Order: sequence, then C-alpha cells, then structure tokens
Amino acid sequence: MDRTDFIERLSGALLRGIELVQLRSKTMAPRAYADLAGVALELCHRHGARMIANAPDHFAQSIETDGLHLSSAKLMQCTVRPLPTDKLLAAACHSLEQLLHAQKIGVDLVTLSPVLATTTHPDATPMGWERFAELTSQVRIPVYALGGMKTNHVVVARSHGARGIAAISSLW
Repeated sequence: MDRTDFIERLSGALLRGIELVQLRSKTMAPRAYADLAGVALELCHRHGARMIANAPDHFAQSIETDGLHLSSAKLMQCTVRPLPTDKLLAAACHSLEQLLHAQKIGVDLVTLSPVLATTTHPDATPMGWERFAELTSQVRIPVYALGGMKTNHVVVARSHGARGIAAISSLW
C-alpha cells in the first residue's frame, strides 16, 4: 500500500471513531517509518485520537508519538517500565504470565490474543471468550480483545472483561 492510500484509509478509520492507532511496520525503513509517523500522528491528533509506535527498539523511542507498543517477547525482557508515565505504553499478551508481568512493570493497556480464529495467524489456537474472561479477571489493567475481532464483537468483548477490541482488517 502506498503512503497516499494509507493516509486515506487512516482518515476513514479515524472518522469512524477509532481512538487509538498502533503504527506497525516490521519491514519499513526507519526514515520512512519516522516520516509516516509524523504525518499519521498529526492526523490522529486532529481527530482526537492517539498513536503509538510499534517499531524496532533502536528508533521507536526517538519517534514523536503518544507512546510505544511492546511485543510479548520485548515485554518479558523488561524489568521496569521502559517509558516515562506521560507516554502511553501498550503490550501484546498471550498468557496469564505476560498479563501479570505487564501489570507489574506498569503497562497502561494490553491486547490479549488470539480470542477467535484469525486469518493473519491461522496456526494460532484461539482461546475463546471464556478463557479470555478468566484471564482478564486476574489483572487490573485495560485489556483489548484481539484476534478475529469485528466491530460487532465490542459488546461481547466488554461482557467478558475487555475494555474494547483491537483489530486490523475489520477496522481498517
């Protein structure tokens, strides 16, 4: 997807009420990512949304954003919160151990996945709503359901302890 198409799609998502954007790219060159982050952050702020970076550590913290998203592997390497508290810190979790560790180091919010089957990770075993509820009940931090989520899952997610949902294709 080219930059113009990305910005148009981001604008549409923000107009539909998205409040938090994770700018994720595992393959984009650092300079291109930083440039896109600047444009995307300005657009997010114009719509009252926040944007966090999901990029390699060596430059993610130097990019102007509202915060940072940690992979589950990076989360488990942290012994303390890697950002000041005025920045939003999110993490990807897949287990109770990761949820508890995120809470211990002061992560602001987490995604917990996969809740349902997902096309992006077809080999991952979904935990289902009951297991999701069991895990979320054991932490005090906001948990967002991820994996197979569509906008019509918001109500069921909240009824199982989620703050909301996180998604790529269904919100994009």
